[in-house]
Amino acid sequence: MNYFRKMRGTTTCPPRVSLSEICWSWLGAFVGISLVAYLNFTLLKGTGWLLLTGSLGASALLIYGAIKAPFAQPRNLMGGHILSALIGVCAYKLMPGNLWLGSGVAVATSIAVMHATRTAHPPGSATALIAVIGDDTVHNLGFLFVLMPVAAGALILLVVALIINNIPKSRRYPEYWF
Repeated sequence: MNYFRKMRGTTTCPPRVSLSEICWSWLGAFVGISLVAYLNFTLLKGTGWLLLTGSLGASALLIYGAIKAPFAQPRNLMGGHILSALIGVCAYKLMPGNLWLGSGVAVATSIAVMHATRTAHPPGSATALIAVIGDDTVHNLGFLFVLMPVAAGALILLVVALIINNIPKSRRYPEYWF
């Protein structure tokens, strides 16, 4: 019975953030993702290269909307994505015929490595999964997937976060680099 009691939680929902925080979060996410998407759909159109992945959308919530969270810091953003992309590509190359196994290995290993390296960034585990279950465009990139779209896309989001998050006096980003 104690096992199920733990599932009730121990506290209440945190308070709503201010309208100002909502607006700054929206602006950062809009500029960051729109810039990456614009580059992806114009400059890279027809090249077989990518700059935009779904996991970057999740990163946007953290680096524009939860700027004080450890998961949102530059070390975590860049390290979590890059290490997870590398793990995901390795998992796919080692188990291309077993996507179910490669998926589990990629996500679980990325979580373990992010913990061990103090680079936990939840969207990173999604990046590892994308490397395994992605389409031919992703798989054809091979280890280039780590640099482009992952590192380059995350870096663009980071630069935008540094600019946008430090405009209002009420916000400061990052809390730390290393």
